[in-house]
Amino acid sequence: MEGIGWLSTLPPLVAIYLAIHTRRVIFSLGIYIWLGWTLLAGGNLFLGLMDSLNAFLATVFQPNNLKILFFSGLIGSLIVFTQRSGGVEGFIGWVEKRNAMTSRRSVRILTFLISMILFTEGNFGLLVSGSISRPLFDRTKAAREKLAYIIDATCAPKCILIPLNSWGAYLIGLLAAQQVARPTALFLSTLTLNFYAILSLLLVLAVTLFDWNIGPMVKAEERIRASGHVLPKGANPLISEEVSTISKKEGISSRALNMVAPILCMICVVPCVLWKTGEGDLMGGDGAAAILWGVIVALVLAAIMYRIQGILTVTELIDDLFLGIKGLMPVLIILSFAFTISTTTIALGTGTFIAQAVHTWMPVQLMPALIFLLSCFVAFSTGTSWGTFAIMIPIVLPLSQMLGVDPSLALAAALGGGIFGDHCSPISDTTILASMAAATDHIAHVRTQIPYALLAASGALLLFVLCGVLF
Repeated sequence: MEGIGWLSTLPPLVAIYLAIHTRRVIFSLGIYIWLGWTLLAGGNLFLGLMDSLNAFLATVFQPNNLKILFFSGLIGSLIVFTQRSGGVEGFIGWVEKRNAMTSRRSVRILTFLISMILFTEGNFGLLVSGSISRPLFDRTKAAREKLAYIIDATCAPKCILIPLNSWGAYLIGLLAAQQVARPTALFLSTLTLNFYAILSLLLVLAVTLFDWNIGPMVKAEERIRASGHVLPKGANPLISEEVSTISKKEGISSRALNMVAPILCMICVVPCVLWKTGEGDLMGGDGAAAILWGVIVALVLAAIMYRIQGILTVTELIDDLFLGIKGLMPVLIILSFAFTISTTTIALGTGTFIAQAVHTWMPVQLMPALIFLLSCFVAFSTGTSWGTFAIMIPIVLPLSQMLGVDPSLALAAALGGGIFGDHCSPISDTTILASMAAATDHIAHVRTQIPYALLAASGALLLFVLCGVLF
């Protein structure tokens, strides 16, 4: 289906405006999808609604998307399991007895390290680091917005700079589709030039070590330290309070092993499934299948452990399984809409229109910087870094060759811009998952993260300008 020109920019702009000003993410994403398919139907409201429903069903029932949805629901069950069994309380008690992780700084460092270690799959790292660190953040009176920033700002940058994961396989595949002679070598050459990803990690490390608060993050930290409120007034956390604050079962001992063992099991299963599905190649493995099997095996192990210890009955395990899924229902709906937005955006031709409208007047010296800005805008408007990569790479590579610009620098600019826009967009699936993992208000997370992302993007833009002019 062909694009519709400048009209293709209306759905993302309207959705972003609504998400920020109404704080109703599900409503805003739904409007994006409906408006997009209505425009494609020539303004026919009824046909647009029918096409929206068909696109939703077709997208959600794609195997990879279903795996991610199942995983996201079951991770809620794992959270309930570890809380109900006394595992979370036991872990917090364990670190407190050893005078470890009792300060806000030590908790931030732990979160950063866990997030960086889990580089094999982005969403997996978000959810695991968030579920482990959230009770520690609450205990030490650190803002959940800070937790969401740390795990979100490390997620995509670490995955693209340590590409032994589905990110690396995806990008190398996109380059190979452009008939690049040595796609792996070209991609690896971008790692030291991806200034936004590098600066984003350095900035979050500085925030982790020195608790540097800017913009709305200052008020978030002041709020929890003064009042102890983990959420701002009127907040709409993406995980129900019933799940995030569930207490352990009465009359049982708190044991850290009841949390640590299932999570370590999940961490170990993911690379094993990646290796198996990739036939010995971790980068070629099925990331969606890996994280799904990881949480399934972890749940089975947890259930066996809790039954052996006599902590939970079979009936209680089943009840808690569904309680966890129920608690994450809002994020499952949002993810389903986010997946459908990707399909809608491709049909609209939004990214292609923006890219073609800009590259015709692009000065050679400023090309890397302008590619970075263009990728930022495309990713912010569409809410997807991977979609931005798919849009930009076929445009950037031929353009850099035609104008004599270093393809590694041009490609790095496109990749960095895609990550920045994804960080700042309220309709981004990874940003949504970060809010869910931290159990914080989604728009509050976006607002507190944007100043840090803009700071890193400003540094990256300056470096791309310098490289374009000097080299």
